[in-house]
Amino acid sequence: MAEADPARSVGAGGSGRGEMALRVISSLVLAPLAIFVAYLGGWVLAVFWGAAAILVFWEWSGLVVEDDRRVVRAACVASIVLSAICASAAGYLNGALHTNLVLSAFAMLVVGAVAGAALAPRTQRIWAASGVPYAGMIALAPILLRADAGFGFVALMILFAIVWATDILAYFVGRAVGGPKVAPQISPKKTWSGAIGGALAAMVAAAAIAWSTGLAGIDKIMLLAVVLSVVAQAGDFFESALKRRFGAKDSGHLIPGHGGLMDRLDGFVTAVVLALVIGICRGGLSEPARGLLVWP
Repeated sequence: MAEADPARSVGAGGSGRGEMALRVISSLVLAPLAIFVAYLGGWVLAVFWGAAAILVFWEWSGLVVEDDRRVVRAACVASIVLSAICASAAGYLNGALHTNLVLSAFAMLVVGAVAGAALAPRTQRIWAASGVPYAGMIALAPILLRADAGFGFVALMILFAIVWATDILAYFVGRAVGGPKVAPQISPKKTWSGAIGGALAAMVAAAAIAWSTGLAGIDKIMLLAVVLSVVAQAGDFFESALKRRFGAKDSGHLIPGHGGLMDRLDGFVTAVVLALVIGICRGGLSEPARGLLVWP
């Protein structure tokens, strides 16, 4: 998330301060948990991110499907679960992910999107179908990146650092500096100063982790961090536009001070998807984390 809405988080009066306190407490719990799960990897990570994907689709369908959601949710959630199982089962054979299982994981999301389109009311088919890859990649991308025993954990740490640094610094720089808004019709509180501050913070955070873990090509990783920061902020704007389109303030009420899980993961999902695409383009389906982080 690129920059929180001051009206929601630090508004005048005790309620604003209380909500900010909830946001801080929630972050202090969730961030170490995400890091610990990434460190463990394996089935623990698959269950963690698979559950997150299911909850995100639950919130997505609650926003976009106005009529009976039970059948749509059942079919689409089943495809997300199967995709996560395939990705987790891909494992490592002689140091590389099993390509056929990786392709099967992506195929399951395609099947789920088709099922969502077929089962949703006619006017909501595109929105219902779109939720499957959006939510499913929240599970698929971290699982595939983390599966690399050599680079997977570092890849997730750099992604966390980019998204969190962007989120935090964009908020504080935007409040301190102010200035022109990025897209006031979508998210009226987000400024260009905050967006630039968040991108610079992401660059520094990624460089620090790359240096501390001995990665080469830190200059390229810093450039990558800026790109992923911009994409993460675009994900935040996309979710804001989605909520505005369907007249919702938050995607849900799961996380105190943050709203729904979609509100917390809106920037992460776009950043991790682009990271996976870059990793696959450079390292193939078998070694996406290496492809993301190893630069000549």
